[in-house]
Amino acid sequence: MSYLKERVAYLKGLAEGMNISDSTNEGKLLKAMLEVMDDIAITVVDLEESFDDLSEQVDNIDEDVSDMAKELFDDEDEHIHEIECPYCNEIFTFDPEELDEDSDEIECPHCNKKIEIDWDCDCGCDDCSDEED
Repeated sequence: MSYLKERVAYLKGLAEGMNISDSTNEGKLLKAMLEVMDDIAITVVDLEESFDDLSEQVDNIDEDVSDMAKELFDDEDEHIHEIECPYCNEIFTFDPEELDEDSDEIECPHCNKKIEIDWDCDCGCDDCSDEED
């Protein structure tokens, strides 16, 4: 956001080049406005830097939590499948053991539309291989 600071610096230089005087009310107002704009530009740059730092920290925490979840629940996730909804394109997971035995449909938790499950997969897991036999 240094571009914002550069623009404010340009306006301040422009005002100085125009010899705007503090002796007039308009000159006082313009110089005060330029100072406020400079303060705002500095604050925006500081906020942007803080946001970038926090965003990086959140990404690191997210990775750590994901790694911990994999370690804790790795053996429990053997039957979990990941699906991309063809209607809303959101990705979600489900456990086939939770489905009704008579149904090959699941409801998308994002858009609530029914999705027909195609059990033909090439993942090589024992469950899928057993179903094909």
